[in-house]
Amino acid sequence: MRKTMILLAALAIPVAGCSNMNATEQRMVTGTGIGAAGGAVIGAIAGNAGLGAGIGAAAGLAGGFLYDQVKKDQASAYNKGYEAGHSGQPPAPPQ
Repeated sequence: MRKTMILLAALAIPVAGCSNMNATEQRMVTGTGIGAAGGAVIGAIAGNAGLGAGIGAAAGLAGGFLYDQVKKDQASAYNKGYEAGHSGQPPAPPQ
């Protein structure tokens, strides 16, 4: 029972540390984690899991940031179209 409680506490602490993150930070951390895991698997197959995890983490961080920028651009375009429709004006053409 004690081991289970320690394991649950060990898993809850990192999750609690992420509670005050904004959407950009959450997407970048998620991308980093996924990239590191995938890189470690590929690196282990190639013979160097640590190097693969490092490269995968860097690629995941960049991917998470780019994904966040795309989502922000989509939200901005949606909001502009919504405001134009709400005010009765035609939306501006995409640039």
